[in-house]
Amino acid sequence: MVITEKEFVELTNYIKRQYGIHMKEEKRTLLIGRLQQVLHQNNFSSFTEFIEHVKSDKTGHALVELADKITTNHTFFMRETNHFQFFQAYILPELTDRLKDKDIRIWSAGCSSGQEPYTLAMILSDYYGKEKMMWNTQILATDISSRSLLQAASGEYPTEQIGTLPARWRESYFKVKTPTTSVICDKLKAEVIYRKFNLMEPVFPFKKRFHVIFCRNVMIYFDNPTKEELVDKFWDQLEYGGYLFIGHAESLNRDKTKFRYVMPAVYRKE
Repeated sequence: MVITEKEFVELTNYIKRQYGIHMKEEKRTLLIGRLQQVLHQNNFSSFTEFIEHVKSDKTGHALVELADKITTNHTFFMRETNHFQFFQAYILPELTDRLKDKDIRIWSAGCSSGQEPYTLAMILSDYYGKEKMMWNTQILATDISSRSLLQAASGEYPTEQIGTLPARWRESYFKVKTPTTSVICDKLKAEVIYRKFNLMEPVFPFKKRFHVIFCRNVMIYFDNPTKEELVDKFWDQLEYGGYLFIGHAESLNRDKTKFRYVMPAVYRKE
């Protein structure tokens, strides 16, 4: 199905308003390909008809389906390994010494299918060991994709995905479900709270500030003004001394951001 220039502009502007995702001209073919099936299944004769349906659907289902189609949810366990090594070797010892209330608040923003927050949960469980019960280390994990959140909450992954994890993790935190599927154990699942959340919300509803925010490989889809606005919100949501992790393909403008650069893709609020 062909999309006209007017329809492409209207649809991409709507996507940007809703989700902050900036779809450039070179994404036109990708956008058409991902939405073709939706248009055919619903017997829409044009993209104009589809856009009007999304805007007028009071149930919100059409908007949810649009988010699921346009987002890329490629991730894997221990992605950008040096981040997790820094988290374990430097941040956890510091927080352990500093936090008298034993309440570590971590947000995985744009958690996709859950590999990032589950990796953090395994690191926390390993680090605290028998003292884990004395600490509140539940992780908040959010995404705009309902499909990804359902997969994350199920904790089911192809066994080949966990093959590179340490043997003790595979033995302690996973159960074999089928010959090709493994599932996160219930105890570790309980360490992650999954919620649907749009980073473009004007006000973030969190009652307490976080000590660590992971928002990796999300802002590559935003233009600079959108990214800078979101980074300012992250600043407000972090405790002083807190850390922001972004993707290695991303960076913050050091002339504009209030964050201090720590190492590639890691920044601190000071």
